[in-house]
Amino acid sequence: MTAAKFERSREALVKDFTDVLAEAESLLKQAAKESGEKANDLRSQVEAKLRSAKIRLHDLHEDAAESARAAARVTDDYVRDNPWQAIGIAGAVGFLVGLALSRR
Repeated sequence: MTAAKFERSREALVKDFTDVLAEAESLLKQAAKESGEKANDLRSQVEAKLRSAKIRLHDLHEDAAESARAAARVTDDYVRDNPWQAIGIAGAVGFLVGLALSRR
């Protein structure tokens, strides 16, 4: 999963959660006004919507975790194939971080 695709998925999930929460709030307000079977139906609708949102969140979490594992595998393979380049890159990054911190 690319960074742009992940960002779009995250934005879609945030929008979905906002929509689900707004709808759940509306249904709960209706349920407070109702009694008996109608209130039970509204509560079960809220539970179903929240369950659906939880499943989508879990799916996004799994996608992100798989993406992180893939990136770690690629990085590990690169370091194993090019150890001296990896040492050089790490040294350069360390130097730049040290330079940036020493200027503060």
